[in-house]
Amino acid sequence: MWMLAGTLLATSCGTVPLTGRSQLNLVSDSEVLQSGLSAYTSFMQTATVSTDKVQSEQVTRVGKRIAAATEKYLTQNGLASEVKNYSWEFNLVKDSQVNAFCMPGGKIVVYEGLMKLVSSDDDLAVVLGHEVAHAVAKHSNERLSQQMLAQYGGQAVGMVLQNKSYQTQAIAQQVYGLGANYAVILPFSRKHESEADYIGLALMSLAGYNPDTAVTFWQKMSSNSGSSKVSELLSTHPSDATRISDIQKNLPAIKQKFYTTPVTTTTSAATKSSAKTTKKSTKKK
Repeated sequence: MWMLAGTLLATSCGTVPLTGRSQLNLVSDSEVLQSGLSAYTSFMQTATVSTDKVQSEQVTRVGKRIAAATEKYLTQNGLASEVKNYSWEFNLVKDSQVNAFCMPGGKIVVYEGLMKLVSSDDDLAVVLGHEVAHAVAKHSNERLSQQMLAQYGGQAVGMVLQNKSYQTQAIAQQVYGLGANYAVILPFSRKHESEADYIGLALMSLAGYNPDTAVTFWQKMSSNSGSSKVSELLSTHPSDATRISDIQKNLPAIKQKFYTTPVTTTTSAATKSSAKTTKKSTKKK
């Protein structure tokens, strides 16, 4: 059994797009997509969709642009077969947490609390690029595989060979932690978060958004992390200083390789409102 397990592990490795890292992949795409869709559906049944039309449209607009650039990149780099795995959805939900998450297949949710730190489409592209990166890198597949191997050891081989999807579903319930009101994906590992930072910068660049924005955005996130509602986006990542330093180191190469013609970005409604208030105040004086 263990010899068979070793053979299967040797042949069950995938390669992460854009980074080339090898990753364990014991679970089929179809099973991961099914488990992710189930958790996402559960979440959306209990969540309250935002009624802020402007911010909701911004999330959809930026998300779709990054998704389109992602699919174009995959197609042009011999990975067109991967595109079928995505059925993109970008939702803004009414919740004060400074958070966002991604489920397999491109199901992405942004919380209203995070939008308070978003001053432009470029800012939002930092977040959505990061979340799309998790889907592109198949981090959920890898986590399910790691959990399966840790929980069942050599028996995981039998499950994979027999395609016992109910075993995968059981493990998925652990990976997609079920709370009292929401099904929320558990934090990714530091390695996954760092990789999502890198890939996210590349994807937002391909979509025409300015990757330099990532530095100031994560600085804002870092300043906000001291509040009572600490962002899950920061919970498992190396220190804020390390994250920002890594981004700064990667930016030159990413801009040279991936940055395309800049898209005209939109300033957020909150920023516009603040600007108008300042102008009015100045006129009164």
